Amino acid sequence: MSIVVINALKVPVVAGSELEARFAARKHSVDGSPGFEGFQLLRPVAGDERYFVYTQWATREDFENWRAKRTPHDPSGQAPVASGMDLLEFEVVDLG
Repeated sequence: MSIVVINALKVPVVAGSELEARFAARKHSVDGSPGFEGFQLLRPVAGDERYFVYTQWATREDFENWRAKRTPHDPSGQAPVASGMDLLEFEVVDLG
């Protein structure tokens, strides 16, 4: 059963374009990871300043394996754009 992991990043409005540029520069960095099924960066349009980083994985184990191996900081050495984050996890429901 696939899982979806959403990282909710609190990003000041003035820093949104910088966040988008950083993700664009690394958009294929997870592609070869076992069990990785997809990625989207969701931009806020009304009522919230959080960006959502949406990833889908074949299994929870695939996500945990990737998470254990990843480098949590921007390789460019730049300061973080987000001022806070929440991690949300969901199972994809098979509706038959």
